[in-house]
Amino acid sequence: MGTTSAPAKLLLERVLGDMTPDTFDDSVEKLRFFFPETLLLGALDLIDRDSVIVYRPPWGRPQYEVLGSTSSYSVFPGLPSPKGPALAYCTCPAYTYSVLLSETQLMCKHVLATILARRLGRCVERPISADELASVIARQCNI
Repeated sequence: MGTTSAPAKLLLERVLGDMTPDTFDDSVEKLRFFFPETLLLGALDLIDRDSVIVYRPPWGRPQYEVLGSTSSYSVFPGLPSPKGPALAYCTCPAYTYSVLLSETQLMCKHVLATILARRLGRCVERPISADELASVIARQCNI
């Protein structure tokens, strides 16, 4: 089970910030302290399956989508935080329950996969128009 204390969040941010392809194995061992094995392996599996997509819209701010096992989810890494480490958000039910409601995890596997894929240069990049991005968001929201 994860921990949600402020020092743990700062330490996790440092471990993630120091991760490079060269330090990957060592960083994964450190991540085992913060996440259950199933969550960590789930995030790594998403990266291996090229399920982390970054859309590059004309206005420049990248938009992330993770293709989960049952649906696709929007992930918002690096949201500004007035206190402490940067925040992240995912539209999946696990994030709502485990991170926001019960506070038993620091993040879901989709957020972790997005952060790791960004650090390792493993995001699948796709340019996208504003209309196409609106369609992606509408599909995720079942509109």
